[in-house]
Amino acid sequence: MTTRPVKTAVIGCGNISDIYLENAAKWDILDLVACANRTLPRAQEKAEKYNVPQAKPINAVLADPEIELIINLTTPDVHAEIGLAALQAGKSVYNEKPLAISREDGRLLLQEAEMRGLLVGCAPDTFLGGGLQTCRQILDSGEIGTPVAAQAFMLIQGPERWHPSPEFLFQVGAGPLFDIGPYYLTALISLLGPIRRVTGSARKTYAERTIGSGPKQGNKFPVETPTHIASILDFASGPVATLTTSFDVAVSAGAAINLYDAGGALLEIQGTKGTLCLPDPNMFDGPVRVRSLGEKAWREVPLTHGHTSNSRGIGVADMAYALRNGRSHRANGEMAYHVLDVMHGVLEASSSGRHVELSSQCERPSPLPAGLSEYQLAE
Repeated sequence: MTTRPVKTAVIGCGNISDIYLENAAKWDILDLVACANRTLPRAQEKAEKYNVPQAKPINAVLADPEIELIINLTTPDVHAEIGLAALQAGKSVYNEKPLAISREDGRLLLQEAEMRGLLVGCAPDTFLGGGLQTCRQILDSGEIGTPVAAQAFMLIQGPERWHPSPEFLFQVGAGPLFDIGPYYLTALISLLGPIRRVTGSARKTYAERTIGSGPKQGNKFPVETPTHIASILDFASGPVATLTTSFDVAVSAGAAINLYDAGGALLEIQGTKGTLCLPDPNMFDGPVRVRSLGEKAWREVPLTHGHTSNSRGIGVADMAYALRNGRSHRANGEMAYHVLDVMHGVLEASSSGRHVELSSQCERPSPLPAGLSEYQLAE
C-alpha cells in the first residue's frame, strides 16, 4: 500500500532552500505544493526553478488548510516566530537549525506542538547520512569498546570571506557555536546520548567584520556574539567530550577534515578498545576510519548505509512518515531543544565561570536500517 504524500510548503527561499527544494521532489512521501517568502518575487523565482505549483505570501501558506507540514528555512531570528505561527495554524513544522534562539522560544514550540498533537522537527539531519549511520553501527557493535571521550573542533576564518550576506551569522543566535555547533552536537548526541553538564570559555576576537565577496563587498558590520568557543561536555552515559568552534582561526594543522583551505575540523570518539574517526558532520558521506588497540595504521571502513550525497531533507521525509504512521521521527524537536540547551549552557558557563547542569533530556534516535535505497525510508 502506498502511503499518502504529505502536502508540504517551504517558507524562506534563501540560499539553503535550493537543496531542500531540489530534494523534496525525490521523496514520494512529500508533496511540495507551495513556496513562500517575505518577498514574493523570491518565492516565485524558486517555485519556477523547481516546478513547485504555487508561490504565495507567508500568511496565505499558513492559512491554506490543505498544507500539513511547513519546512521553515527562514533566518534564525524568526525560526521561533514562523514555527509557532505554523503550529497555531494546525501544521507540523520542521525548522532549519537552530530550533530557536532562546530556550524559552524553543520550549514554547514543543509545548504548542504537544498541545495540538503536531510534530516539531529540526535540522541538521546529516546524522542520518551514510557516513554517520555507519559510525552508529560501528559504535553499537562494540568495536571500539566502551566510549571514554570525544574530541571535536571546527576552526576556520569567518564566512564573511565568501558569504554574500553574512551579517546574520554574527548576530545573537548564530556565531560558530549556534551555526556550526549543531552539526557536531547532533552527531555526538545521536551516537552517545544526551549531555548532562557543560562548561566552556568564549571570546569575540573582532568587533567588526568586512564582507569579502558579492555586491556588498567591502561593507563592514558589527559582531554581536562570541566567535571562538571552547567547551567541555559531560555525557549522561559517561564520556567526556571537548568541542571547539571558531570563526577566528587563520590556519589549522593536523585536522582530519579540511575546511576552506587552511581551516580544519575533527570529530572522533575514543573508546577502551580503539578510536572511531568520524566524517565531517556537515556532510552525509565518509570517510569513516577506525584504529583499534595494537593496529599501526588507520583503516577506512566501507559505508554500510546509503544517502551519501547531499540529502538535506531526509529528516523532513522521516518526519512525514511519522505523521502518517505515528512512529517517532529522528530529527525531532526534543533533540534539537537539547542541542539549544547545551549551547546556551556553554555560553552561560563562560560568563559565570562555572559548570552548568542541564535540565533537558532527549532519547538517542533509532538508527536507520542498512540497505535502504537512496530517497527511500522504512515507513
